[in-house]
Amino acid sequence: MTTGSRHDRDTAAQPQRFVISFAGFNRPWAVWIAHRLEEHGHRVALQRWDPQNSPGLTEALDDLARGGGRVLVVLSERYFSAGTHTDEEWNAALRTVTADHPDRFAAVCLTDAPLPSAVAALEKTDLWGLDAYEAEYRVLRRLELPTERIGTETGRRGPRFPNDPPEIWGRVPRRNPRFTGRNDVIGKLRAALTEAPPGAATVTLLGLSGVGKTQVATEYAYRFASEYDVVWWVPAEDRPTLRERLADLAPALGLPLGAGSYGEQIRAVLEALRRGSPFSRWLMIFDGCDNPDDLTDLLPGGAGDVIITSRNREWGNRHTSLVEVPLYARPESITFIRRRARRLTGDEADQLAEALEDYPLALDQTAGWLADSPLSVGDYLALLRRRLDSREAVAVSDDYPLPFPTALAILLNNVRENFPDALALLRLFVFFAPGPVPLRLLGEFPADDVPEQLAGLINDQIRWNAALNKLVQFSVVRLEYSDLPVEEGGGGLETVQLHRMVHGIVRENLSEDEAEPLSRAVRQVLAAADPGRPSDSRLWPRYAELIPHLETAGVLTSTNPRIQAFLLSCLRYLILAGEYRTCLRLCEQTDAAWRSMLGEDHDRVRELSYQYGGALRNLGLFRRAEALTKAVADRLVAERGERDLETLRATSAYGGVLLCIAKFEPARALFEHCLATYRELLGEDDSTTLNAQNNLAATYRLLGRYQEAYDLDLETLRRRERVLRPHHISTLSSGIACAMGLRLMGRYREAQTRQEQGVKLNNQILGVNHPQTLRAEHNLGLCLRRSGDIPGAGTRLRTVWERATRAFGADYPWTLMVASDYATYLREYGDVEEARRISEAVVRGYQSQLGLAHPYSIGTVGNLGLVLRAQGEREEALSLCEQALVGMRNALGERHPWALGSALNAAGCRNITGQLDDAVQLSRDTLRMAEQVLGPDHPMSLSAQIALAADLRALQHMDESRKNEDDALKALTRTLGTQHVHTVSARQRVRPYWDFEPQP
Repeated sequence: MTTGSRHDRDTAAQPQRFVISFAGFNRPWAVWIAHRLEEHGHRVALQRWDPQNSPGLTEALDDLARGGGRVLVVLSERYFSAGTHTDEEWNAALRTVTADHPDRFAAVCLTDAPLPSAVAALEKTDLWGLDAYEAEYRVLRRLELPTERIGTETGRRGPRFPNDPPEIWGRVPRRNPRFTGRNDVIGKLRAALTEAPPGAATVTLLGLSGVGKTQVATEYAYRFASEYDVVWWVPAEDRPTLRERLADLAPALGLPLGAGSYGEQIRAVLEALRRGSPFSRWLMIFDGCDNPDDLTDLLPGGAGDVIITSRNREWGNRHTSLVEVPLYARPESITFIRRRARRLTGDEADQLAEALEDYPLALDQTAGWLADSPLSVGDYLALLRRRLDSREAVAVSDDYPLPFPTALAILLNNVRENFPDALALLRLFVFFAPGPVPLRLLGEFPADDVPEQLAGLINDQIRWNAALNKLVQFSVVRLEYSDLPVEEGGGGLETVQLHRMVHGIVRENLSEDEAEPLSRAVRQVLAAADPGRPSDSRLWPRYAELIPHLETAGVLTSTNPRIQAFLLSCLRYLILAGEYRTCLRLCEQTDAAWRSMLGEDHDRVRELSYQYGGALRNLGLFRRAEALTKAVADRLVAERGERDLETLRATSAYGGVLLCIAKFEPARALFEHCLATYRELLGEDDSTTLNAQNNLAATYRLLGRYQEAYDLDLETLRRRERVLRPHHISTLSSGIACAMGLRLMGRYREAQTRQEQGVKLNNQILGVNHPQTLRAEHNLGLCLRRSGDIPGAGTRLRTVWERATRAFGADYPWTLMVASDYATYLREYGDVEEARRISEAVVRGYQSQLGLAHPYSIGTVGNLGLVLRAQGEREEALSLCEQALVGMRNALGERHPWALGSALNAAGCRNITGQLDDAVQLSRDTLRMAEQVLGPDHPMSLSAQIALAADLRALQHMDESRKNEDDALKALTRTLGTQHVHTVSARQRVRPYWDFEPQP
C-alpha cells in the first residue's frame, strides 16, 4: 500500500497520462504495461526508443519529457545499445534530463546486467523473473498508483504477459541477440498486417539472399509474440517440405490425425485456422518461398497473420502486400559490427561497412571472423582490395553482390587453414541442396561409401560436433532443432541450414577430383533413404525430404544403376502426389542425360518415359505426350510383339494420351486388347490387370457407354479393396469413378452418398489439394447440383475452382474442367456476366490446348451459346449451339450422349428464334436416339421428351404435346421424386437444356 496524504492518494487515483519509452526488442513488455495501465483507466502512449534518428541522447530524452505526462522507461541492455553511445554519454544525458524534469521519469528494468551508473536517478524497479501479478504490482507501486485492483479486466482482450509464451510456439529460429535496427521494416510489416482487410493479412518480406528477411521475420515473431496464441514457422523453400511442416501443426492444435496421413492434417489445419478454432490469434511464417506456385494454395485464411519471406517479386501479384528488406543503413551496419566484434572502434566498423556495402550476411560473417582474429581492420581491408583485383572477385550477380564473395573466400580460407574438420564437413554439405541439410541422413552413411577424407570425422561424434560448432561460430551455417518431445523422436538436432550464397561459393571452389567422392557419397546416402514404396501415401513425407537434393547431388546424371532406380522411385512419387511440374522438370533434365548415356532402347530410359509422359499428360502438354508414348509403344510392338508385358504397359501409356486427345475408339481397341491379355497372362486380381480394367472403364465412359463403364468400375473397386487396401490411392480413384458413373446414369442420390464418403477419404489420405481430391470434390459438386442441393453445389464448385486455379494455374486441364462446370452453374443460379467471362476463358483455354475439333472445345462452345441465350442474344446463341451440334456429330457420331445433348440445346435455340418445324424434327430425332442409347428413364431422355412437348406446344399440337409431357412427368416423379429440381422445372414448363461437362 502506498503512503502519503489523502490528497496524494486521490490524485493517484485520477486518470493520468504516461509515455512508455522502450527499445523495439522489448516491445512485448511495453505493450503489456500499457494495457495494464489502460485497464486502470489511464492514457498511455508508446514511444519506441531510436536515438539514431535524433541529434543526441540529451535531446532525445528531453523530447520524451516534453510530450506531456510521466515517462516510464523500459530498461534493458538493448535500450542502451540502440545507438553507438558510450556509458559516459549516457550518464551525462541522464543526469541532465532528470535534473531538468524532476519526478517526470521512472523506470522498470528487465535485466540484471550492468547498466550506466546514472540509471540510479530513474529509481528503477526490477521486473525480470516475475509472474504477471507481481510485475503489475511493482509497476503500479513505482508509478505511485493504487494497487487494490491488480488484474482488473474491462472485457477488452489484451496482450499476453511477456513471460508467458504463446500456447503453440512452432520451431521459430532462436532469437538473434545481435539483431540490429530494422525498425522501419518491422514498422511497415506491422502496419501492413494490422491494416489489412479481415482475412487478408498476408505480407511478403522481399529482398536479396542474405539481406536479413528471415532475421526480420524471426524478430517480429518474438517482438509480437504476446499478441498471438499460435506462432508457427514453416520452411518453404520446396513444396514437399512445406506441406510436411504445415501438417505438423495439426497435432499441436489438437486436431485428429486421421489415418496417419498428412494430407488430412493439412486440410484440418487450414480449416481450423480459417475458423479461428481453437485459436483465432495466430501467426504463420513461410520462410524462403521463391516459387509462389508452391505456396499459394496452402496459404491459410482467417483472422490470423501470414508472413512470407522471398526473393521473388511475383508475390506482389498474389494478393500479398510487399515489404522490402533493404541493405542496412550505415548506422545500423556500424552498430551491428560493433556488437559482433566488440574490439572494433566506430571508425573501423564504418570502414568495414563501406567495404562490404552494408550487406547484412557479409557483415555478420566477416565481423564474426574479425572478432576472433588478431588481424587489424586495415590489414583485412587491404587483403580485400588485393582480392578485388582478381578475375574471380568481379563476377557480379544479384545473388553474390560485390565484394561479399571475396570476403567469404577469406572467411573460408580461415576455416581451411585452421579447422580442417569444419571444412570437410562444409564441403560435404554443399552436395545437398541449399537450405536445410537433413543431418539424420548423414548419420546413416553406408559404411562402404564414406569418402576417405571424411571417414574419421563421421565415425567420431566428438570431432563431428566440434566441426559443426565451428561452422556455426563463423555464421557459415545455422542449426535448427526439433521442437518435438524426446519421446517422439525429437529433442535433438534436426537440420543444418546452409545459405545459398555460401553453398554456391564453396561448391565452385572445389576441383572435380575433390567433388566427385563427396557427390557420390551423398547420392548413396539419398538412395539408402529411399522408402521404396512411392504408391504408399504414408511414406510421402519421407520422399518429400529427399526430392530437393536430387539435382545438387548429381542424381539426375549418375551412371550407378542403384541411383537411377532411386530416381525413378522419386519420379513415381511425384506423379502420384500430384507434383507434376517438379516431375516434368526433373524428367526433362534426366531424359537427355540418360539417352546419351544409356541409349534410346535401354530399360531405364523406357521406364523414365512413363513418368515423363505422365507429367506431360497431366499438365495438358498432350502433343508432346503423344509423340513420346507412341514412339515407345511402336518400338516395343516391333521388337517384342503385342503380348509382351512391357509392350502392354507402353501401349496403355499411349492409350491414356489418346483419350486426352479424343481418339476414343483407337484407345478402346488398345485397352480391350491390353485387358484381355493381362487377364490371360497375370490373372484377374493382379494390380496391373486392374489398372487396365480401370482404363477401359474410363474409355467406355468417354464413349457414352455409361452402364458398361460403371459395371467395370464397380468390379475394379471391389477387387482393389481386396487386393490392395481400402485406402490405397488406386482404390480411392475407383470409388470416384463409380460415383461418377452413377451420376451419369441419373442415379443422383446414390452418386452423392458414395461421393461424400469418397471426399472424406481422399482429403484424409491425400490432402486437400491433391488432384485426386479435387476430382472427388468436383464430382461431389456435380452430384449435389443434380440432387437439387443448389447452394451446396455452388459453394463446392467455386471452392474447387479457386483452389485448382491457385494450385495449378488457370489453364491446367483440371482447372478448365471445373471452371466449365462452375460457369454452367452460374448461368442458371448465379451471375450470368461472370458465367460468360469464365465460359469465354474456358473456350479459349481448350481451343489453345486441344484444337478447335476436340469435343471439349466443341462442348464448351455450346455452353457459351447457352450463356448468350440467357442474356437474350438469341441469334448468336443459335449459331454457337448449331456449331456445337455439327462439331459433336462429326467428332463422335450422332448417337453419342454429347451429340444428343448438343441436339437438345440446338432444338431449344431453334424454338426461340421461330424455327418451330426444324425444332420439332430435331427434338423427335433426339428423343428417339436418347431412348435407344440411354434408356427411356434416363434424365437426358426425359429432358428430350419435355423439350419435344414444348416444341409441339409451340406448333399448337396440343394432344401430342400433352401426352409427351404427362409421360415424362410420371417418369421423372418415379425416378427422381416429386420435389426434385428436374421434376419441378418440368411441371413449371421450364424448357430443359443440357450442360456439357468435360470428363477427367
